[in-house]
Amino acid sequence: MSSIDLNADLGEGFGRWQLTDDERLLSVVTSANVACGFHAGDAATMRRVCEQAAERGVRIGAQVSYRDLAGFGRRAMDVPPAELAAEVAYQIGALEVFARAAGTRVSYVKPHGALYNRVVHDEEQAGAVVDGVLLADATLPVLGLPGSRLLELAAKAGLPTVTEAFADRAYTDQGTLVPRGQDGAVVTDPEAVVERSVGLARSGVVTSRAGTQIEVRARSLCLHGDTPGAVELARRVRARLEESGVRVEAFV
Repeated sequence: MSSIDLNADLGEGFGRWQLTDDERLLSVVTSANVACGFHAGDAATMRRVCEQAAERGVRIGAQVSYRDLAGFGRRAMDVPPAELAAEVAYQIGALEVFARAAGTRVSYVKPHGALYNRVVHDEEQAGAVVDGVLLADATLPVLGLPGSRLLELAAKAGLPTVTEAFADRAYTDQGTLVPRGQDGAVVTDPEAVVERSVGLARSGVVTSRAGTQIEVRARSLCLHGDTPGAVELARRVRARLEESGVRVEAFV
């Protein structure tokens, strides 16, 4: 690819507790997946991150989740489809208030954690997320894993779709993410993350945990904000991409 978007999960705090270095990451990424209060985030945090993103011209995305503050949205949950759709719309609407107050708007939607992984294969839950996005704003792009049920159903519903890759997560031979509970699920070597980023951006190929070269065509690359040394790693990734002739720019 000649260009790629860099996104990061931001606003992942609650009250006095903060997990991500939002301000410094916003100087590197082009899109911010902002926690909407269900897995992390609160009103003050959402407002602050929206203001900082708007100041830097960074696109704001609603990172919607199961209602799971205690588990950081990473625990499996079974939520009735109508309830999940309403909760997705609720989260988008809450973030939109703060985005508009900052002079911008919510530009896309991305599920988080257990919900992200569930909607890769689960048609019912994926359909509920799509219904929630449609309820909030039928023009919003949906960011997700290539080949997922979520993106398939979103496209059928007329929503724009954006494929995403992860430089710091291990892949299975089927192109899905290795579950976080398994050994090697997170790539911790900074140089390996940087090299994987360039490979994904330039050729759309990444090596699976089993050593197989798999195709992962993505328009956006995720850099996790809760990784130790996340800011410096993000800077290295962006610098190496630009040195390799890849433009780093938002997809919307």
